Amino acid sequence: MRKPIGWSERLEDGVKREIRVSFVGERQIKWQFHRSDEERWDYESKPSANDWQELLAIARRWYQRRRLPYKHLELIQRLMEPIADAGEAPESSQRL
Repeated sequence: MRKPIGWSERLEDGVKREIRVSFVGERQIKWQFHRSDEERWDYESKPSANDWQELLAIARRWYQRRRLPYKHLELIQRLMEPIADAGEAPESSQRL
């Protein structure tokens, strides 16, 4: 298993949020969220459209540096298609 894609951001309320994305098999993405004011990781929340955009931007950079296989970049793009149509997170992303 490859290292998950991860990044941090500061929310409007000043809380730091860490996000990790792992690829499970050929068709699944596992999202993990952790807020600095909570003890446990959240595996159930749906990613926002901004989270998907950030993931795509990072995945493109990683692919250019040969840190991410093309099939993972394709998977992200395929799962993002419903976002453009409906403006919400895709249902086909699954969490374990």
